[in-house]
Amino acid sequence: SGAARGRDAETVAAFLGRALPRGTGGTALAVRGGRLLYCGGFGAADRAAGRPASCDTSYDIMSLTKQFTAAAVLKLELLGRLRVSDPISRFLGPVPADKRGITVEHLLTHTSGLPESLGDDYAPLTRGQLIRKALASGLDSRPGKEFHYSNTGYSLLAAIIEEASGEDYEPFLVRHLFAPAGMKHTGYLQARRPRELIAVEYDSRGRSKGRPFDHPWAADGPYWNLRGNGGMLSTAPDLFAWHRALTGDRILPAAARARLLAPRVRVPDSDDSYGYGWNVRDTPEGPLTWHDGGNGWSLALLARAPRDGTMVFWVTNHVQRKGSWDLEERAGAVTEGLLERARDGNS
Repeated sequence: SGAARGRDAETVAAFLGRALPRGTGGTALAVRGGRLLYCGGFGAADRAAGRPASCDTSYDIMSLTKQFTAAAVLKLELLGRLRVSDPISRFLGPVPADKRGITVEHLLTHTSGLPESLGDDYAPLTRGQLIRKALASGLDSRPGKEFHYSNTGYSLLAAIIEEASGEDYEPFLVRHLFAPAGMKHTGYLQARRPRELIAVEYDSRGRSKGRPFDHPWAADGPYWNLRGNGGMLSTAPDLFAWHRALTGDRILPAAARARLLAPRVRVPDSDDSYGYGWNVRDTPEGPLTWHDGGNGWSLALLARAPRDGTMVFWVTNHVQRKGSWDLEERAGAVTEGLLERARDGNS
């Protein structure tokens, strides 16, 4: 899965060479109708070791984690363990009066009013502490009223998945999503591979920030400010497998997949609506479902056009160089360029 493939690949590689600044590193993938058109690395996965990025490099995919959490919730609904209309109090015990109206669906669609986060990604917060802090926090708006992107809400979903399933969050996802989809290198502990296969992250001055698990982690993955909303490791081939699984019935039947991607709430100041763990945008080529993730060092973006089976993913382990370039500003253009080339098959 590492090599670029024939003529198809050249145009994507040439485009990336033009669109990306020298000095960044990462991996890009382009797929059309179940066919892999391109998968390759650019720049370095680990500068100190002189190790180039490849198709198979593992990265922190950050907020792309949310789509797995959302799919796990729908899986639990199919298993009869919860309903998205359930109030969170069904799983999290007594909740304060201002939060009694919050439902599982409000968490999925970022309409709970809960804050964006409860502090640093790597703060050593246990599940119990996360739940207590979230329930004690002030709301940005009344439940169900407004869209406020909330990592905290998705961490609460991870806790609800554990309560409803009687299993830990990652093992549940491995059993019901990742294993059936054929994803062997996605997750927290399941994603542990030899260190050299996992990308080092770099800050805006080009200094190494290490690998995701070089930061404070609990024994079974990141602490709860990240769990459920971010911090998962994955690879381009695994995300291709995820795309294929979402194209068929392997992990969710058609009706549940349609619910996952249905636009439910407008995202302010954008052309997007939010579904369950996905942004949804109307385009001339039909709906585009996408999500990005960022932590200040890395940036990841996955986009799918269900109508023609086009899917692109790209990730960088060095998103900005102070005073020089910032890939967050180019993210839309890079994604569009990849989608265009994937759509043309070998333009």
